[in-house]
Amino acid sequence: MAQEILEASKMKLVFDYGLDEDNKPVYKTKTFNRIRLQASADQLYQAADAIGSLSAQPLWNIERNDTYQIGE
Repeated sequence: MAQEILEASKMKLVFDYGLDEDNKPVYKTKTFNRIRLQASADQLYQAADAIGSLSAQPLWNIERNDTYQIGE
């Protein structure tokens, strides 16, 4: 039976930069690599909230991207 092994985790913060000339929303992202694999959602949220508070633009979204190795 195949198994998955968590290899890496990234946290991506998405900031709202307002609207462009066509009234479409503009978002910019900042990705943080090498996030602790054991970090909980609450811990990531607290870290993202602290980092987001340092920005002039509001924090729009927080994403976590995990990479797994699949094997037997």
